Amino acid sequence: MVKNMKNTSKKYLIFVTIGIVFIIISIPTIYKIIKNYNNKSYLVVEKRIKEAAKRCYNEKKCKGDSVTLKTLYKKKYLDIQVNPVTKKKYDEDLIIKKSKNGFIVNVR
Repeated sequence: MVKNMKNTSKKYLIFVTIGIVFIIISIPTIYKIIKNYNNKSYLVVEKRIKEAAKRCYNEKKCKGDSVTLKTLYKKKYLDIQVNPVTKKKYDEDLIIKKSKNGFIVNVR
């Protein structure tokens, strides 16, 4: 009877240890996967906005050093953009700046 209880407690200890190791490994891995997914989602939105601004400048319909999302919406270069993480619409006053190397926009 006592020997059987020792085996049961050893098995229990092994399963608890395996469970703890699994949790220690899986939590950081899941966090990293979600973080990478969110970063890639932001990059897609940034690229879409930059391409719309570039088309607007190439077609000479946008002037100056910067353009807002509102302008791109009004000129039909872009559909309403939504933050991929929070699912909220971006502020229409978000400014896309023109630089020597392209366009700069911060959607995060």
